Amino acid sequence: MQEWIVAMLVISILLILRDMAKTILSGRKKSSEEMMLFTESHPQKEKVQKYAASFQKLADTFYGMPYRKDYLSGGQIQKILTDASEKVCSKCYQKDLCWGENGAEMYRGGESLIRIMEEGDPEGLRKIRGEWSGVCSRSMQYCDAVQEGFFREKQNLFWDNRMIEGRLAVAQQLTEISRIMEMVAEDLYDISNASPEFREEIQKSMRKRHIVVKRVWVMDRVEGRRQVFLHMRARSGQCISVTEVAQILSGVCGCSMTPETGSRCIVNGEYHTVHFVEDVSYQMMYGVSKLTKEKEKVSGDNYVCRQEDGGRFVMCLSDGMGSGMEACRESEVVVELLEQFLDSGFSQDTAAKMVNSALVLKGQEGMFSTVDICAVDLYTGICNFLKAGASSTFIKRDHWVESISSESIAAGLVQQIDFDTASRKLYHGDYLIMMTDGVLDALPLEREEETMKDIIMDIREDSPKEISRGILERVLGYSDYRAKDDMTVLVAGMWKK
Repeated sequence: MQEWIVAMLVISILLILRDMAKTILSGRKKSSEEMMLFTESHPQKEKVQKYAASFQKLADTFYGMPYRKDYLSGGQIQKILTDASEKVCSKCYQKDLCWGENGAEMYRGGESLIRIMEEGDPEGLRKIRGEWSGVCSRSMQYCDAVQEGFFREKQNLFWDNRMIEGRLAVAQQLTEISRIMEMVAEDLYDISNASPEFREEIQKSMRKRHIVVKRVWVMDRVEGRRQVFLHMRARSGQCISVTEVAQILSGVCGCSMTPETGSRCIVNGEYHTVHFVEDVSYQMMYGVSKLTKEKEKVSGDNYVCRQEDGGRFVMCLSDGMGSGMEACRESEVVVELLEQFLDSGFSQDTAAKMVNSALVLKGQEGMFSTVDICAVDLYTGICNFLKAGASSTFIKRDHWVESISSESIAAGLVQQIDFDTASRKLYHGDYLIMMTDGVLDALPLEREEETMKDIIMDIREDSPKEISRGILERVLGYSDYRAKDDMTVLVAGMWKK
């Protein structure tokens, strides 16, 4: 079933890529200028949006199917009792009496027996077995047959739930693919020609630096942040830095502009199109300090810090269950998957859900890890937190410290996990302090957060690396300088550009 779903998705995506490739490659038959204009027309936008709607409709179909069950259905209970009756009661001389005149009472008693087995109540099970022995000459064999059927149906229920979890995981991914396709359609086809006045002003400013600008496109759709595309070349055999071009463009636009990540570095004698975006308002610097559990060679904690396209700085921290190499592999999988999903354009919440789905579907016993994400919008300073089984995160500002706590379970335990989320506005000079539970667990019981706030306030260093080191050193003082678990402290500071 799951293999069929994956194959269907792969084929669908290949068909989409084929059609998009036809659209782009067809422009090769035209002049180079006309090829650059394919993004200005919208003939394929509706088609891409229809693909997105199809994926969403398919996801809704999956969502509309039955959800997981935690208890046996009436039909399953009836099957268990019928099988037990055929196995034990079929040759009993009291069969007609038990399942004839007293059939309803026998069924209710059998249902009570199964429900007690579901609850896992040993005392209740012993009691009801004793009651059966007073009314049935073959009570031991009958109860054993019911229990055998119960375990068989519970196993079937387990696998049914695993299939349901897999279906929900696919539905979530289809929904996110639909969202990304909608976003791509908007981004590709909402680029427009710059106004004549704006284009002429840019051409005039660039001409002074021997840069010929042939075409100018703009896209102001994304939350008011300006994006400009320049199709240009340098004159007289010169090579001019794209950074210098960005400075000239900033003067024209009236705001700081910068080349998009991955853009070319030099403008030479050949025409090229360079993408410029409005520069972010803040910058982040981070530092980390780690300590491995005593007698272990490898830490079970893993992290990643990266600035993404779109002006977002993301920090991910994961603590694998236990310690050593196995815990390291678990948390490494979580961090790598999160990084890949976020880099592909998935939202923070969906990326975490997809990682959780991957861990659940893997089905390896004990395969679960904490998920701790801080994503900072470097334009606005808004920080979004997402946690699953993770330790508290702290925000230090001037003379006070705030904690962001979590009560959710770790990723990989259940499909429908409720992540703890929160948002805070950060300002110039604020610090984000993330840590694994090995750090807080070393502090006095029931006063962990209060003690950590005091430690953070006691730190006088400004460098994120020195802050993380200072925190770890002070925490070790509470545990006789012994690491009873893996410890990781990740600190990031935010400053106005």
